[in-house]
Amino acid sequence: MPSTQHVTGRDLARTLRARFPDLLIVIPTAPTDDIDVIAGLDAGTDDYLVKPFSLTVLLARLCAHLRRQTSTSQPQPPLRFGDLVIDITSRRCTLHDTEIALRPKGFDLLALLTRNPGIAISRETLMAPVWDENWFGPPRPWTSPWPASADVSPRPPPHIATLRGRGYRLERCGWSDGAGTKS
Repeated sequence: MPSTQHVTGRDLARTLRARFPDLLIVIPTAPTDDIDVIAGLDAGTDDYLVKPFSLTVLLARLCAHLRRQTSTSQPQPPLRFGDLVIDITSRRCTLHDTEIALRPKGFDLLALLTRNPGIAISRETLMAPVWDENWFGPPRPWTSPWPASADVSPRPPPHIATLRGRGYRLERCGWSDGAGTKS
């Protein structure tokens, strides 16, 4: 008998999110630990519904997600910060013309920081558009999205500064801003 490969909901969510970035993914699940929900959301799902749930609640949550998607589905010009380019429409991130693979939530966080370079953004403000109001778990600790090879590129990548008690800020790190000044 041929062996079958076991595919989890998280595996399926990652695959679907990679192939169809704008697809709405809502997973109905039996009661789980917070870590399972966190892992599922980090894998690219938009929402979790814990069983049992009513069809009216499912419909209301799907409608809420679709309203948000409709309001943001227009093509947008890429965001630029030095050699960092965030293409919202295609959900691609490049640094020094090299594509950087980011998890879905990491992409959304970096896009928000790139929209507001040099500005301190509180943790709550940063989290609100990425995780919805139904999010009860703690966010994953922020880590640099850059691969080690980015440090040996012509210019160091932008730095995500952690501002203790204040939030985060995307800033230039030791390179010219185009006007000849070092930051």
